[in-house]
Amino acid sequence: MVVNILGNQNSIFNQFLAELRNVNIQKDPMRFRKNLERIGEIFAYEISKELEYKEVAVTTPLGIANVNLPAVKPVLGTILRAGLPLHQGMLNYFDSADNCFISAYRKHHKDGTFEIAIEYISSPDLNDRILILAEPMLATAKSMILTYQAICKASTPKHTHLVSVIASADGLAYAKKHLPKNCTLWIGAVDEELTAQAYIVPGLGDAGDLAFGTKK
Repeated sequence: MVVNILGNQNSIFNQFLAELRNVNIQKDPMRFRKNLERIGEIFAYEISKELEYKEVAVTTPLGIANVNLPAVKPVLGTILRAGLPLHQGMLNYFDSADNCFISAYRKHHKDGTFEIAIEYISSPDLNDRILILAEPMLATAKSMILTYQAICKASTPKHTHLVSVIASADGLAYAKKHLPKNCTLWIGAVDEELTAQAYIVPGLGDAGDLAFGTKK
């Protein structure tokens, strides 16, 4: 399985990621959402290099230009709710893509433990399609894996690109162990620590709360 870590390269991506992490800039939810959207656009651009292309003749006012254009239309999938701004960034670039939405969340128990609950999936047929599945934080990676498995019960993508802004080292290892070979991981940065409550350190906090407000 191929793993691409964009933050290891020097680019404007790192500025947007630094602002996501910054506790002072996080006070502005609109800025937080916009930075997630910008990062989604960069991920989309990088993933676009991996797609199949075909030559198309384009008529200009002065003649014909032959241009290589994507030969397939991907499906953009996101895990609600934190993934919505990241999803929008990718949709800005893959603007004719089909879309898939999944509700997956941590269902907490009184003893402090939790399980990943999936309650809703809205998806087109994924058979032989390119799926791009996004979740901002890859902490334990269990929600990403369970979501991928749930989607694949109905149809099987030809190839899946899984996108997360920040992953824990443990989460990345878990994902690599439990995902099939026809998957590619796209990560912004990898943080070493994961708390007992499964939060990434230094991470950035709760992406959903920072983007859309706290929840009960």
